[in-house]
Amino acid sequence: MVAGVVGFLGRRGAHPTLMFAETDATRAQIVTYLRQGNADGAVLVSTHAADPLPALLVEARVPAVLFARPAQALPISYIDVDHRAGAKLAASRLVALGRQNIATISGPLGVHASQERLAGFRDAMAAYGRPYIPSAEGGFTYDSGEAAMERLLAEHPGLDGVFVANDLMAQGALYVLRHHGRRVPDDVAVIGFDDSSAATACRPPLTTVRHPVEDMAAEAVRLLLNRIEQPDQPPTSVIFAPTLVVRRSA
Repeated sequence: MVAGVVGFLGRRGAHPTLMFAETDATRAQIVTYLRQGNADGAVLVSTHAADPLPALLVEARVPAVLFARPAQALPISYIDVDHRAGAKLAASRLVALGRQNIATISGPLGVHASQERLAGFRDAMAAYGRPYIPSAEGGFTYDSGEAAMERLLAEHPGLDGVFVANDLMAQGALYVLRHHGRRVPDDVAVIGFDDSSAATACRPPLTTVRHPVEDMAAEAVRLLLNRIEQPDQPPTSVIFAPTLVVRRSA
C-alpha cells in the first residue's frame, strides 16, 4: 500500500509523510498538523470500526480519503475491495474441488473487512446448500491463525477445506496442519485472502484472493488530489474487484 502511494506521488514530485495514530493524543496531533497546513491532505488506513480519526478529519474539514469503507456513515471518500465477492471466490473454489467439510478462520470481528469476508463466505456456502460453516476468530496474525486452526481441528477433525481471512493467518494454519500430519491440499485445501508476501512464503504456496493493493493506493491518492483541488465536490468511492490466485494449497 505504501509503495502505491509513494510511487504515485513520486511521479508528481511529491513525497508523503507517514504518521501513526494509535492514541487520542497522537490523533489530536495529526489533526493539528493537518489543520496548520503542514500537509495538504491525508490517506487514512483505519482498521477498527471504533477509530474516531475519520470523523475527526471530517469535522476539521481536512481533505482525506480512507483506505477502506468507513464503519459509520461519513461524508468522506474511500476506496475498498469487494470483500464479499472475494470470499465467494474462495467458497466456489473449495466446492469445485469437492470439499465436503469446510470451515473458516475469520479476522477480528470488530473489523469491517473481517465481517464482510465472513458474511460473504457464509452466504456463498449457504447458496451451495451448506448453511452451517464452522468458524474460529483470529486476529490477522500468524499466531492467531495457529490457535484458530488448533481449535477447528479439535472440534471438527474431519474438515477438508478452510478459508482463512488473510494470508498471515493462513500461514499459521498451514503450520498446524503439517504438525498434525494433514497434507495440503490432499487432506485439507487452504485458501487465504490478500495475496501478500506471506502467500508465496507458505509451504505449499497459498491459493489466495488477491486485491490490487498498489492500484488501490494509487487510486486513493488520485481521489485525494481531486479532493484538494475541488474541495466542494461530493465524496466518492471506488470498489475494486478481487481475483483468485490459484497456487498449490487448493
